[in-house]
Amino acid sequence: MQNRLILLTLSSLLILSATSFAQTSNPAIDGSAFTRHVRTLASDAFEGRKPFTPGETKTIEYLKSEFEKLGLQPGNGKSYFQDVPMVNITSVPAGPLVLRGKTESTSLQPLTDFVATTPHRQDQVKVTDSEVVFVGYGIVAPEYGWNDYAGLDVKGKTVVVLVSDPGSVDSSLFKGNTMTYYGRWIYKYEEAARQGAAGVLIIHESRAASYGWAVVRSSFSKSKLYLNTNASNPPRALMEGWLSLDAAKKLFKLAGLSTELFREAGQKGFKAVPMGVQASLVLNNTSEQSVSRNVLAVLPGATRPDEVVVYSAHWDHLGKGEPIKGDSIWNGAVDNASGTAAVLELAQAFTRAKQKPARSILFLIVTAEEGGLMGSEYYAAHPVFPLGKTVADLNIDALQPLGRAKDVLIVGKGQSDLDDYVATAAAKQGRVTMGELNPSAGSYFRSDHFNFAKVGVPSMYLKSGINSVKNGPAWGKAQMEEYNLSRYHAPTDEYSPDWDLSGIIEDMKLLFDVGNRLSNETSFPGWKTGSEFKAIREK
Repeated sequence: MQNRLILLTLSSLLILSATSFAQTSNPAIDGSAFTRHVRTLASDAFEGRKPFTPGETKTIEYLKSEFEKLGLQPGNGKSYFQDVPMVNITSVPAGPLVLRGKTESTSLQPLTDFVATTPHRQDQVKVTDSEVVFVGYGIVAPEYGWNDYAGLDVKGKTVVVLVSDPGSVDSSLFKGNTMTYYGRWIYKYEEAARQGAAGVLIIHESRAASYGWAVVRSSFSKSKLYLNTNASNPPRALMEGWLSLDAAKKLFKLAGLSTELFREAGQKGFKAVPMGVQASLVLNNTSEQSVSRNVLAVLPGATRPDEVVVYSAHWDHLGKGEPIKGDSIWNGAVDNASGTAAVLELAQAFTRAKQKPARSILFLIVTAEEGGLMGSEYYAAHPVFPLGKTVADLNIDALQPLGRAKDVLIVGKGQSDLDDYVATAAAKQGRVTMGELNPSAGSYFRSDHFNFAKVGVPSMYLKSGINSVKNGPAWGKAQMEEYNLSRYHAPTDEYSPDWDLSGIIEDMKLLFDVGNRLSNETSFPGWKTGSEFKAIREK
């Protein structure tokens, strides 16, 4: 009996200790600041928060003001801003994309059949009678024994490629159903340029891309942002774009080829296929060189201020565009007013915590994620804190207002020691960690943490769990799918006072717990064995 009492007493003390720790490690995180910020940032007054618009000015001034109110120091010397030189290019097709075969031709219509733009700062770009070549997935990956361009000269030609990578159809290839960077659209553009192609067109397929044609259409109906490099034109193809699946089928029919080649492209030894078709397109362009801004604030560390833990999110969204059901403002409430608001509430929590962190905390809210992770790319190339002293990046993007969940999703689970930090913090909440729902979507390469990973900094990207406490996992998964199909990159991504924030509050508390622990340790987390980023950090 006495032993039982001792055990009960110890158990009670452990519970009290855990409760006490949770209370002290999660000060003032109740969602009230989050609600105020997300409602403001996702309002029509902010015009969709696109860089180079009045919406940017309103957004960055709002963020600066909120950081000042919290008493946080400027994160870039004496400034809360980091200039990110960019160029904004609007490309408008002068007419259809004309495909000319041996005996007949077809014309593809802008936005409906294809989209195209150029990263080159020229008033007009012409691709004239460019030979079209189907190069499968358009991948050169020596570590996987794969080269779709082997023995091929595509200089001046237009390459047509599939989205994703071969692992999406054959689990024995690449990383199976977990997309590698080779599956990302930006990689397809980069590799085509390295091969000297004049044009590159990606075949859209909703399952492989993880979003519908409407997302591609809305993105290309607006101007495109690029980092403003020293060169007048970047090392990219003259024309970059996408083909709808129906348009791709028309192309293959014109070439006298079967779309069975899509399947064959996923087999080792696939050889590129000249299509016997020539492509012609004229793009009229206007460009504007300007400066967008990252917003940075810092809470200096008490004893090791030169070491830093980063919380990141992107403030930008898609601005205004082609009206859909009368709504022309892409408010971006979930993507990513939610992440920005969460960083602000976490900043508030750290400033109110009784124990100040030993290491500095950098709150980094970046520009131009939607244009290709450019704000974080610029910061990674021009860091305020040395990368070797940067402990980790905890990135927040698209928190879902679905209520409490029994799990939390780690995008890129298995990459770094941060998984273990999350698992410990989740266990305190009675939750478990899970991998992402659709690893074939390549989410690990689709938000700002990736630019930290590329330079070796352990980086974490959490997504809200799907195993709903109230409604179960099937309901949660259905809600996520509904968002991706109906509201992702659409004007319908708007704030609602009906949002259930209880799950987001738990996510923010978990993120505080992880960052607080990292900020008070003396060790640095690392990459796990097998991660492609491990060698970079160890250098």
